[in-house]
Amino acid sequence: MPLRVALVGTENSHAEEIIRHLNVEEISDAARIVTLVGADDERNRKLAAAGGIGQIVPTSAELIGSVDALIATNRDGALHREHAVPFLAAGIPVWVDKPLAASTADARAILAAAEQSGTPVTSYSAVRWVADADALAAEAAQVGELQAVTVTGPADPDSEYSGIFFYGIHAADLAQRLAPGEPGPVAVERVGSTVVVRYRCDGVLVTLQLVKPTEDARVPFHAEVVGQTGLASRDIRLDSEYVVPGLQVFLKMLTTREQPLDHKTMLAPITVLEQV
Repeated sequence: MPLRVALVGTENSHAEEIIRHLNVEEISDAARIVTLVGADDERNRKLAAAGGIGQIVPTSAELIGSVDALIATNRDGALHREHAVPFLAAGIPVWVDKPLAASTADARAILAAAEQSGTPVTSYSAVRWVADADALAAEAAQVGELQAVTVTGPADPDSEYSGIFFYGIHAADLAQRLAPGEPGPVAVERVGSTVVVRYRCDGVLVTLQLVKPTEDARVPFHAEVVGQTGLASRDIRLDSEYVVPGLQVFLKMLTTREQPLDHKTMLAPITVLEQV
């Protein structure tokens, strides 16, 4: 019997992808989306019909006790604390699709709720798990002692969804994978339409180049690692199945109840973006 999962944050395109993969293509027998949280409007009715989902409810808290897990995909990370904490406090696992939160305080509150109840929680960018990120991480292990990491991607500091957090989390989380550890103080400058962020993470110089998209296009994700004896770089491409690797990580957490990332790893990109 698949686990019953509620999904909140249906305005996000990730919600469509998650419903497609779990309920339509049924890539796993582990879980299904059984409830959407949000307005009973045309978009949610279409999502429900597409996924064979029989229930739309206005608030997530009323589902505690009737579902086995929650996925929060709100575009605005400032909404994630209010959805995640009650479920975690009740012992119900949660996947907070990027970003974990839009402030360090909210992120810490989510992680504290999980720790206090002993309930698994996870959060990450889909970019962290795609094939090109895996390949670059493997190449980074072959370049000698790591010296520097640079990640480029789109982000809009003026976004209505908590500014730089909405898309900046992709670059910040990928950088955390390539240069793990506790980030130091952040230096920021504006260069044209780009926010350039620099900090050190366990001695490695990390640079994020967050380029504001135009109405018609945005810069692709790209990352470079420089080691003492070599370097590696590649575009980080997102195909039509880019949500699947991260979705599989969540499904594994549900079945094993083991978190794929520790709390420090989830918190690190939030502390970086808050300083930005």
